[in-house]
Amino acid sequence: MRPFFWTLVALLSHWRRHPANFGALLVGLAVATALWSGVQALNQHARASYDRAASLFGTAGVQSLVAARGGLISQDLFVKLRLAGWKVSPALEGTIRIRGAPFQLIGIEPLSLPRGTEFAGVTGENALGDFLEPPGRTIIAPETLRELAAPEGAAIVIDGGKTLPPIKALSGAPPGILVVDIGVAQAVLDRTGHVSRLIVKESSGDGVPPLAGVAGDVLRVLPPREEASDIRRLTDSFHLNLTAFGLLAFLVGLFIVHAAFGLAFEQRLAMVRTLRSVGVSARALVAAMFGELALLALIAGGAGMGLGYGLAAALLPDMAASLDGLYGVRVAGQLTLDPAWWISGLGIAVIGALAAAAGELFKAFHLPVLKAAQPFAWRRAEQIFLRRRSILGCFGLAAALIAFLYGNGLYAAFGGIAGLLLGAALLLPLLLAGALRLGEKTSSAPLAQWFWADSQQQLPGLSLALMALLLALSTNVGVGAMVEGFRKTFTQWLDERLIAEVYFEAAGDSEARQIESWLDQRPEIIAILPVSRATIQLEHWPVDVVGMKPHETYRQHFPMLSQVADAWDDFERGDGVFVSEQLARRLDLALGSMLEIPTAGDRWRAKIVGVFPDYGNPKGQLRVDLASLMRHWPDTPRRAYSLRVAPKAASNLIDAMQTEFGQQIARISDQAALKRLSMTIFERTFAVTAALNILMLVVSAIALFANLLTLSNVRLAQLAPVWAVGVARGRLAQLEFLRVLLLTAATSLLALPLGLALAWCLVAVVNVQAFGWRLPFHLFPAQLAQIIALALLTAAVAVIWPVIRLVRTTPADLLKVFANER
Repeated sequence: MRPFFWTLVALLSHWRRHPANFGALLVGLAVATALWSGVQALNQHARASYDRAASLFGTAGVQSLVAARGGLISQDLFVKLRLAGWKVSPALEGTIRIRGAPFQLIGIEPLSLPRGTEFAGVTGENALGDFLEPPGRTIIAPETLRELAAPEGAAIVIDGGKTLPPIKALSGAPPGILVVDIGVAQAVLDRTGHVSRLIVKESSGDGVPPLAGVAGDVLRVLPPREEASDIRRLTDSFHLNLTAFGLLAFLVGLFIVHAAFGLAFEQRLAMVRTLRSVGVSARALVAAMFGELALLALIAGGAGMGLGYGLAAALLPDMAASLDGLYGVRVAGQLTLDPAWWISGLGIAVIGALAAAAGELFKAFHLPVLKAAQPFAWRRAEQIFLRRRSILGCFGLAAALIAFLYGNGLYAAFGGIAGLLLGAALLLPLLLAGALRLGEKTSSAPLAQWFWADSQQQLPGLSLALMALLLALSTNVGVGAMVEGFRKTFTQWLDERLIAEVYFEAAGDSEARQIESWLDQRPEIIAILPVSRATIQLEHWPVDVVGMKPHETYRQHFPMLSQVADAWDDFERGDGVFVSEQLARRLDLALGSMLEIPTAGDRWRAKIVGVFPDYGNPKGQLRVDLASLMRHWPDTPRRAYSLRVAPKAASNLIDAMQTEFGQQIARISDQAALKRLSMTIFERTFAVTAALNILMLVVSAIALFANLLTLSNVRLAQLAPVWAVGVARGRLAQLEFLRVLLLTAATSLLALPLGLALAWCLVAVVNVQAFGWRLPFHLFPAQLAQIIALALLTAAVAVIWPVIRLVRTTPADLLKVFANER
């Protein structure tokens, strides 16, 4: 034990004499841990919010009864089940808007609510009276109270003029949800006589007739785990994308650790030789190095976990906005994490550090004592491993090709991307070495030949930093091209979909009829296009059924990917339906085939006559004739409208409607405002991705700077002889600066095709597997030029301090090189 301890002390003493290398190691591992743990914190927090939302009406032993074919449940059926002995409790759910922001309103009946549900606590001591006694209470989460910017006890007026009971914050309530008595919810949502679900214990007691005997086939059981799986199935692709970014950033950070630890071994070759000479075995030396690395990993990992928590807290609002905009899922605004996150994060830091240094530990164990005494034995050993990494790179590219050709699913897609990126990164040093050898062969001047030959010798030391830079640049190119292509496609799609001049939603069904009658008398109105929506499940996948009134506006402007002949005629007759691209891909639906659609009363067989793009929607969607929708789902609200208006009359019409109806209109906007809102949601959706992209580039810059800084001391041995034959220090500094810029430029040029390949994988493979739609592939030359310029700027900033140190090196320091044992 004592030899191990003193060997460990000797190894740790190295870091005191080389603080720059020590800082590079700690920063690399801390940043890698921060990026990985921050992404995992976001994912864990979001999934905890999903579980809380899914357990609103049940945990173990509690389940829900919902309409078997979608829609609402008649309150008479609730009474019928209660009289038959079923201990059911009604609940009603709907969406309301408060100052334009959407919130979920839930109505419950606390007297019959089973224990074990999220809101059973409202029936606790002194709570039931407050909840039921007029005017009642609106239960919300503390973060929702802060979002509403209202004091506890205040009555909330929703858009449309209706008022909710005074609010009361309840710790543990899910965010974005307001809970009231079911009678209040029915009045606010205009759902008198209807409920959304019936909550019941899994066992209602002996002597209770079977459900089918009382309700027939109208109801079905919806276990809590199915609700949770619906949310998770919709958001899995989002979190998998974040995880992939976090893992890639973690790998880039580990490149810094790998380079710093390898260079530290080269710097202490004399110490290793001395330790081996005084009797320290190779096994004991590696064990001490192992302990040293584990200790440093715990220190850096702890700092990285703190940084990761801060990163997650900073990115949480953007992630919450993305999930709300894309999936309609609310995530708590205050970050809460399980202790297991901290433990797993530290474990990942230690495992990552050991994996990054595994090659060095292996080489230290097998490097003979006499070779350890040679100053560049480590570098020659690195040359061997460089060739081995090139072989692994070929295997990585082959694995990527196999995954793309024969794989299926999102994990196979990400596996192919991982093989592509890592394979290209591992092959980068081989390609650069070939380019440097070509430069040496084509040069005739002695200094130029030395420059190319010396660059080849320095390549192993810089290879890891350049590999990290390649991954960061290619990711920026690929993700940037995907996002820009999506923005261009999304903008064009919005121009085609949002063709009406005015859009509004009435506060209720009666208000909608009143406003529609008023609009019929307005001379500037060209067409009134009502829209209604029902929700069903097709093969256990949530699908929105959107009914729209056939009109020439849709025939001319509604975007379609493919359609049969006379598709709009079939649609207008109610014989045909349009399906979204993601629904067609997921359920393998073909044009002309018949689709069986579950309805509120029976099943409706309709012909698929068209496939349309529906970017940004995680659910599937059916577009049907409005009359057909109202016939099959008669209880569906019809409050949303699109209005075709005479040119330049939209603004005056909106003012007139607001003056005439006021709070009877829940929402109203013109075409431009709705496009601005959609683009705002789009930008917030990719805010987290953009932040991770920038952080990855920062990490690669740190890697390059750390490598150059730690190499600067070793470089004196190669530069001193050149200086001694007459090359000035300023000239040597210029050559050092040029070397880094050339290697960076070559890496950037190789990153461009790799990034474009990544962009194609994202739009043609990952998007299809994750979301169900395929985006067009676009090239953006200006963006590629910006990436190259940014890479060169990064290299220039990273190399400037080592170059300054070289210029400031005194002749005496250069002469000392010849006095040392080399």
